[in-house]
Amino acid sequence: MDQLYLDSMLETAPENLAPEQSVLGAVFLDSNCLDEIDHLEDRDFSLPAHELIIKSMRYLRERDIAVDIMTVTAHLEKRGRLGEVGSVMYLSELAGSVPTASNVKHYADIVRSKAHRRRLIQICPKLVDLTTQDFETDEDFFCAVDEVVSEIRPKTVSKMKSFAETRKAYFDHLRSKVAKILSGFKGYDDWAQLWLGWLYVLAGRPSVGKTAKALQMAYGIASSNPDVGCVLIYSQEMDENEVKDRMVSNIAEVNYVKLINKGGENGFTEREELAIETAYAKVEKLKLYIQDSTGVSIDEIESTKRIMEKEFGKVSAIVIDYLQIMNINRMKNETEAAAIGRVTRRLKNLANKKNRKCVVILLSQLDRAVDNEEPKMKHLKGSGSIEQDADVVEFLYHDGEMDGNVKVIQSIYAKGRNVGLNRFKYRFEWWLQRFVEVTKKAGGSNVSPD
Repeated sequence: MDQLYLDSMLETAPENLAPEQSVLGAVFLDSNCLDEIDHLEDRDFSLPAHELIIKSMRYLRERDIAVDIMTVTAHLEKRGRLGEVGSVMYLSELAGSVPTASNVKHYADIVRSKAHRRRLIQICPKLVDLTTQDFETDEDFFCAVDEVVSEIRPKTVSKMKSFAETRKAYFDHLRSKVAKILSGFKGYDDWAQLWLGWLYVLAGRPSVGKTAKALQMAYGIASSNPDVGCVLIYSQEMDENEVKDRMVSNIAEVNYVKLINKGGENGFTEREELAIETAYAKVEKLKLYIQDSTGVSIDEIESTKRIMEKEFGKVSAIVIDYLQIMNINRMKNETEAAAIGRVTRRLKNLANKKNRKCVVILLSQLDRAVDNEEPKMKHLKGSGSIEQDADVVEFLYHDGEMDGNVKVIQSIYAKGRNVGLNRFKYRFEWWLQRFVEVTKKAGGSNVSPD
């Protein structure tokens, strides 16, 4: 990109000086205005002189020194920088540039908005430079773009609110319907259900049925909730038909091994053919969608959710199988744990988007150490960030208990925001890829419903 062209863009960049002068003038009229413009960054002011003035004002406030023309002048004179803002005359002109300080937040919002656009122009050369560099993958390229673009993002400042000013919002919240959906597992749903906005981590060692349980949940969500949105399934190890084999086996009650062998030498019986047809007809009416691609990225998941929402209205659940084989790009000098943490935070934010909440069901591997003891948070691979970001953590664990020749899987809820901790037991009928709850006796033990 031609440098002269960029220079001309910056000369005509969004740089309305009047709002900046109004902000500074308002502070000279009433220094309490500084509390209302905390969201403004020093760099948001386009003139170096204005940036120096706001820095001086904030320096004085932090030290409980009055902020007015005299104190700001003295502060700048002491550091030999008064000439950089022009003169005392210019400070006086600022003080007289606004009749009242009451509109300071409005002026500050204009300053901030102009600054965002100005910084976008300023990073253009860096973005152009990235196109000339070699990256191993496109995801590495996008990761580098994100780092550059992050330079223009503003800092966020939260505002403390009183109970009085938020009364209406709270009672509106109480009167609204609880944002929960059924999972299809009766015992679990009687206890908690799935809360929209949750990052739900389902973790276990190989062979305990993580994928089978996640697919059963996906089907349960899609079939048990009348006003459900789309349920998206990301399968990174199995192709689309393998996923369908598991779901059809579960619903049709046709032997999974026979199904993946396409009926074997003798083919399917008439009953099995009919059961498969009926099961598929049932599933295809649901809002279930599958993507079978290895190394899915968080950017792709976010983008797909937006596309599906635009096309179908809403997404209720996203199932990702599984975290450790996602395409997670590590930034320069970033540890694996930090990179995983960046992804789990974005997944949590994705689940909890205002007016677009869903449940993200994230499958995760457990450390080998769990082979010798009951799983705990420390056994999650990348445990610190996963534990922190997850609303619910469910461990699937086989402690050796059998019901005949069927594994009895422990479902251990080690974390449960708003719902607490709990345990369930399931028979893992692997030949149907199905989890069947072992109901609890009155005394607290579990029995098979059979």
